[in-house]
Amino acid sequence: MDEILDVDLLGFETGDRSTRAAVIDGVMQSLRTGFVYTSHDIGEDLLDSAYGMLAEFFSMDRDTKSHFVAPGTHGQAGYTGLLVETAAVSDTPDWKEMLNWGRPLPEGHPLRRKYPHRYGDQVLPESVVPGITEVLTTFHDRTLDLQTRFLRIIALGLGADEHFFDDMLTNGTTLTRAIRYPPMAEAPGGGPGDGTASPHVWAAQHGDINLTTALPRATARGLQVLVDGEQSAEVGAAPSGGTWIDASPPSDHVIINTGIMLERLTNGVVPSGWHRVVADPDEPGERYSVVQFCHPTPWTHLSPMQSTVGPDRPQRWAGMEAGDLLDQVIYDINLVEDAPRVRGAG
Repeated sequence: MDEILDVDLLGFETGDRSTRAAVIDGVMQSLRTGFVYTSHDIGEDLLDSAYGMLAEFFSMDRDTKSHFVAPGTHGQAGYTGLLVETAAVSDTPDWKEMLNWGRPLPEGHPLRRKYPHRYGDQVLPESVVPGITEVLTTFHDRTLDLQTRFLRIIALGLGADEHFFDDMLTNGTTLTRAIRYPPMAEAPGGGPGDGTASPHVWAAQHGDINLTTALPRATARGLQVLVDGEQSAEVGAAPSGGTWIDASPPSDHVIINTGIMLERLTNGVVPSGWHRVVADPDEPGERYSVVQFCHPTPWTHLSPMQSTVGPDRPQRWAGMEAGDLLDQVIYDINLVEDAPRVRGAG
């Protein structure tokens, strides 16, 4: 299976039984690649506003942006600079900078008390880009609503109740991330035309940690998907072999990909969507994207669903808490500030 299919979430929600069944079938087929395209109702005006404000922020000087770093959050809130995040399969940092935000919980909430490093205050550049907090918060909420609805299709495709994922997503640690990929010609170690090759890429191959990821828009090509690889017996490990193909969604569609937590919950029935971001030689400038990582609550137990375990598919992994798995991956990708896996990256 090497084809990413286009499905109609909005048609699923308004269609008859046969329409819903066709969408479910298309989603489950496409997710053999770990990716699927879908219609959405986030709103193009909102996307335009968000991308415009984010471009304004990222165009500011390094000192200004550094005021919005959120110490102790390990890259889960505020600004993260260039050459910090590093794919777990690599020792070379990605050539990108990021702004991260989510939905805080009130003081005293049991999740915030138990996981204070997961539910800290947001650090957004409201003081230098007035109005950005409201726009980005609305972006976050609408995209999470879309992902929650899309996971209902996946739940039905797995033989579970349509609302199987709803409870674990309520007050989850879902993270929205704006990413600026600078021109590769500016990367350390050289670039096109100077006779050298930079060791950096925009983002090395990786699988996301979460349940699903949504990408409503990118300003340039670069996202590539690994298809037809042989799935590893180790959860979260890169497939062997396979072919890289460009992700090319229809206009005004959202890209959805699956993550390691969903791979665990489904006993490998739905694999993680492995991908990378590499600069297209025909588009030598910078690239912007905004992605949302849909996370369950940290105390969610990631044990395989009953419908995914049987004589022909024995249980592959023991259960573990989602928060523990997230902590491990945050270390693997070099975001633990006081204990970096790759030193001297930033």
